[in-house]
Amino acid sequence: MRASALRAPVLLTCCGLLLATVNSIHPECRFHLEIQEEETKCAELLSAHTEKYKACSGVWDNITCWRPADIGETVTVPCPKVFSNFYSKPGNISKNCTSEGWSEMFPDFINACGYNDLEDENKITFYILVKAVYTLGYSVSLISLTTGSIILCLFRKLHCTRNYIHLNLFLSFILRAISVLVKDDILYSSSGTLHCPDQPSSWVGCKLSLVFFQYCIMANFYWLLVEGLYLHTLLVAIFSPNRYFVVYLLIGWGIPTVCVVVWTVTRLFLEDTGCWDTNEHSVPWWVIRIPILISIIVNFVLFISIIRILLQKLTSPDVGGNDQSQYKRLAKSTLLLIPLFGVHYMVFAVFPIGISSKYQILFELCLGSFQGLVVAVLYCFLNSEVQCELKRKWRSLCPNQSVSRDYRLHSSSVSRNGSESVLQFHRNSRAQSFLQTETSVI
Repeated sequence: MRASALRAPVLLTCCGLLLATVNSIHPECRFHLEIQEEETKCAELLSAHTEKYKACSGVWDNITCWRPADIGETVTVPCPKVFSNFYSKPGNISKNCTSEGWSEMFPDFINACGYNDLEDENKITFYILVKAVYTLGYSVSLISLTTGSIILCLFRKLHCTRNYIHLNLFLSFILRAISVLVKDDILYSSSGTLHCPDQPSSWVGCKLSLVFFQYCIMANFYWLLVEGLYLHTLLVAIFSPNRYFVVYLLIGWGIPTVCVVVWTVTRLFLEDTGCWDTNEHSVPWWVIRIPILISIIVNFVLFISIIRILLQKLTSPDVGGNDQSQYKRLAKSTLLLIPLFGVHYMVFAVFPIGISSKYQILFELCLGSFQGLVVAVLYCFLNSEVQCELKRKWRSLCPNQSVSRDYRLHSSSVSRNGSESVLQFHRNSRAQSFLQTETSVI
């Protein structure tokens, strides 16, 4: 029971943080580090205590810190902070100072702090399931995004500003998926060997991995914002939005770079502890969180504006049949994509941290992990231009099927009319020649 209890904060901490940061050291190392930090604080507190020479000296008992006390005195302390992630209620534990030293702790540590074995096992099962689902989601997204990126790079006819933006968005999702999968593989592997770094120099690699992870998360949010900006510019700008591509690059990669550099500096000077995965000081946390919240809010505003513009255009009598069908397709894509990367983030952004955390974790990690797959499908695999280029490439690679199909048409024509079949064969040959000429440049 105690072993499973010690695993609970691991999964809670791993899955509980939404926007910017995650644990970046092995959970058991994280727990070991927290114990060491509490022991250090206790030693500092006891060394500064003026009443050192009492019957019961101050002590750290591997659970909490006990101040010095006289015989007959009862010392009461709150439930240890290090276990607060998986105990369900605030409570107190006590010890008596006797002539023989400290008594046993009372009431029972587990009962006093509200440990529920069944509830804890349910939490472990829930978070293991969540981890399995989001691992599957990121893996599938990584495969689909890589495939989509290759397709957009392979065909020269697909090279345009719109698809360049899509490629950068794909890359941000790919980096996000890689950072999550690599982190989990390194930190949460099933290996029985565990090496927890004890020296500050040992944390360098861990800190660098967290810096990379923070950058991938923020870059992903800002390329989602760029997609919203580009779509909005297409609808409202008089001039071509292609001239703004450099600006889009600066927004998508530049802003995250600046923010992560500032975050790193604040970490070095304000909270250079462990692997930078705690948030006891608020400044580094908000350096990451505020830019992400801004991108979410701006994207939500763009979503509302785009929907308003599309409604106006669709109901305008000046919109003809072809234009109207075009706007309908654009409206369908907008309704499918913009809420996916904007609205649900906006919903959880306005909630205080900790409210409905289980549903937030389930929605963010599970559905968010499949977000890359949905983006790849909408922006690449369902794109009519991409489908057309793939079909043309397939025909160029399999000319025998086209020749066989033409031959069957020719044979059918001969059975009906000899002279007509000659004309039909001539036309099919010209069409086949034209098709090969078109596809040979791909």
